[in-house]
Amino acid sequence: MGHHHGHGPHSHSHSHAQDLLPADRARNERRLLFAAGLTTLTMLAEGVGGVLSGSLALLADAGHMLTDSAALVLAYMAMRFARRPADWKRTFGFVRFEVLAAFANGIALFFISAMICYEAIERIFRPVEVLGQTMLIIAGIGLAVNAITLLVLRHGGGANLNVRAALLHVISDLLGSVAAIIAAIVILYTGWTPIDPILSIVITLLIVRSAWLITKESGHILLQGAPSTIDVREVSRDLEETIPNVQSIHHVHAWSLSENRHVMTLHALTCDDIPPERVAAAIKQRLKQTFGVVHATVEVEHQNCADAGHIQGGAEH
Repeated sequence: MGHHHGHGPHSHSHSHAQDLLPADRARNERRLLFAAGLTTLTMLAEGVGGVLSGSLALLADAGHMLTDSAALVLAYMAMRFARRPADWKRTFGFVRFEVLAAFANGIALFFISAMICYEAIERIFRPVEVLGQTMLIIAGIGLAVNAITLLVLRHGGGANLNVRAALLHVISDLLGSVAAIIAAIVILYTGWTPIDPILSIVITLLIVRSAWLITKESGHILLQGAPSTIDVREVSRDLEETIPNVQSIHHVHAWSLSENRHVMTLHALTCDDIPPERVAAAIKQRLKQTFGVVHATVEVEHQNCADAGHIQGGAEH
């Protein structure tokens, strides 16, 4: 019985993060919490297994799982926080917290990757004995847990950057477990231990790629970058063409509060005999329908138009 916001026939397809029904949000939070619990347990198992078997690929995977569980806990906390209402100090509320969490997650992944690569390069030149069997069992457990976590999170609420960041962690983790299993099998059958550090480097390259995507996207939002779906030049052109009596649109600024909440401010120049509130209302309506902007501040400026004939006295306003 979802209530739909939207004006008339033009209801917009942009999903707004907090237009998620409370039940969906709660379900997302539960999913994240469950995933975080599972991942933490596996991380401990992989860490112990990595130390016991001497496998770097397992340790790489455990290190990765550590950021994973941190990512999931962070994502969960961010979701809880984002629900808090705005107050006089934080007038936009806490929706940005999720973006911040995603950014922190991305940065953490870079550090972990660098550490693992350094260790792996050292290990290629100074091989260590690796217990293939222990490694295989633990990596198998890791793979199973990642698969479960992935299934749980995959049904999470749409394109939430925060949940996606957590998902990316889990997917690269899953690949990490697969790499560790391959390394274990190679070591068991051929005794060729360099496969372990080599595959751990492959894992980290996967991690770095996902870290870069997340950091770039969340960084763009934190830098008040214009949403990828909105070209401010296009907005100016569109409004000048479609809103009657608008002479020009300028000082257009667009940014996102969170991934799906777009905000905009702009100045509109119109004739002085047109009611400003009518122009502003028309512009806001257009922005919402065409560009999915939930909150717009429009400043209407007046100029003398040739057809105005008489200049109104300065008594008003």
